[in-house]
Amino acid sequence: MLCPQGDAVDAINSNVELTEADRIDRLRLIRSDNVGPRTFRSLVDHFGTARAALQRLPDLARRGGAARSGRICSANEAEAELAASRRRGIAWLAPGEDGYPARLATLDDAPPLLAVRGDRTTLMRPMIAIVGSRNASGAGLKFAGQLARELGDAGFVIISGLARGVDQAAHRTSIASGTVAVLAGGHDCIYPPEHGDLLVAILAQNGAAISEMPLGHEPRARDFPRRNRLISGASLGVIVVEAAHRSGSLITARMAAEQGREVFAVPGSPLDPRAAGTNDLIKQGATLVTAAADVINAVQPIMERPLMHPAGEPDSEPFESDPQAHDRDQISGLLGPTPISIDDLVRMSGASPAIVRTVLLELELAGKLERHGGGLVSLI
Repeated sequence: MLCPQGDAVDAINSNVELTEADRIDRLRLIRSDNVGPRTFRSLVDHFGTARAALQRLPDLARRGGAARSGRICSANEAEAELAASRRRGIAWLAPGEDGYPARLATLDDAPPLLAVRGDRTTLMRPMIAIVGSRNASGAGLKFAGQLARELGDAGFVIISGLARGVDQAAHRTSIASGTVAVLAGGHDCIYPPEHGDLLVAILAQNGAAISEMPLGHEPRARDFPRRNRLISGASLGVIVVEAAHRSGSLITARMAAEQGREVFAVPGSPLDPRAAGTNDLIKQGATLVTAAADVINAVQPIMERPLMHPAGEPDSEPFESDPQAHDRDQISGLLGPTPISIDDLVRMSGASPAIVRTVLLELELAGKLERHGGGLVSLI
């Protein structure tokens, strides 16, 4: 059976190492109002540095129609957050730095800074995600544990969301071989609370935990899909063990497919609603899994290919320094509450991609635009 050696590493030729000033500037920018990971990347790619982007935020928001500038995180606030994190053994890492999962760094919406606690070498090894139902059957829990154990023995790190059910079973079984918990809240806001002891055990045995949220952030419903993109993005592929229709695990599977990751599903009884989602995934083309070998054979060719398009690469499309008023009006008029693709906006408006991207950035910083997966945008 082909499998990675225990010291196999996912790697991008980045060798990034931020100065303390750069880290503070990056944290200030991502903590400022209306700046998400994609907007952060666009701003830094266009203006060159986070510090230069911070200086331009008020003007861009004003051009987008904001009545007043959004809050900009101060240097004192960023320094205090970094200091509080260090006291808890948490490091804030940028894509390309040692300990930032290499495959996660290839995403367009990779976190500009990731809060990492635990063994950084574990985070650089090839990962397989295992997710599933919170109220999983006994058979589902047993099989999730079996997969985690066999994949761990084959040299893979198991990554999951520390949730009840399948996540918990996957983590517990792979503690000895290496597992990563992805948190929806801050490192001090574990959900569910009863899994605090599980997280302690993970960190005590060369495991790790990651989050993009600040200390003190209690997870909300909308934070779990954001967490799920980290689970799928850091992995070679996602195994769904049990999932009902409309399950959060199916969101993770959808994100994995959008990210170009492999999607695996464990079949279940047609009579069990907890298997309805996984059976549908198989109908839609997910790889059927009845043994760890099914996963290993599928990901082995992927591991042999170099990682491409790290998030640190600049956008190929430039911005327009100051679009004309009629361009702003035309593009804004095409937007509404229904998501539309950026390509369609370019085609319908007749404006250049640079102008459309700039107007969208201005609207987003004014708090008027929402970005969706697949390059879709809508008005808020």
